[in-house]
Amino acid sequence: MLKVNKIVIAYKKVPVVRDVSFRVSEGEITAIVGSNGAGKSTILRAIAGLQNVLQGEIIFLDEMIENEPAYKVAQKGLCLIPEGARVFSKLSIEDNLRMGTFAKQPGYKLEELSETVYKMFPVLEQRKHLNAETLSGGERQMLAIGRAIMSQPKLLMMDEPTSGLSPILAEEIFVFIERIRELGLTILLVEQQVEHALETADRAYVLENGEIVLEGLASDILVSDMVRKAYLGL
Repeated sequence: MLKVNKIVIAYKKVPVVRDVSFRVSEGEITAIVGSNGAGKSTILRAIAGLQNVLQGEIIFLDEMIENEPAYKVAQKGLCLIPEGARVFSKLSIEDNLRMGTFAKQPGYKLEELSETVYKMFPVLEQRKHLNAETLSGGERQMLAIGRAIMSQPKLLMMDEPTSGLSPILAEEIFVFIERIRELGLTILLVEQQVEHALETADRAYVLENGEIVLEGLASDILVSDMVRKAYLGL
């Protein structure tokens, strides 16, 4: 579904992502894990059209999309949930969800998708007429995920969805990620919580200093000596 081939990304002419290649297969959860500042979020921004690529290719559904405007990338079915659960605080929960319908295609089923979101996150339906500013951090993340589902994406990219959440809420978010996959969505997940991410994903890539240093089945990477020592403290 998505192929990233040898991309190079720079800030002020200094490369921060170097010759990174990976793929995302339809119906799978693919994780990119690594420490803070490794370049994970930068890669997602490049795929979403929010960051220019100096070299390399980004191919989505057999179309070249590197350096395409963000709105065109979104119209192709790529949706990014940025870090920090950014929602429209002064809009109602219901209106926040409707903001996800801007790129809807012919045959879009608003009521069916709304029902799916409210079934997954009952608290959003119970409070749908309240402004988003009344939600807790975890509930805002639920709203951000729900808004993304409303866009009916072909590929959903999630940037640090558990950032700033308590361990209990973080575990809930990973449960929701698995449920989203059950809806038939393909997910590209960027996370610092390495163990949870690898337990959830099908395939994974470890990013260090802007380079892929390990790749393979998530279950194999989880038990690798490198990951156990560097990220799990074992």
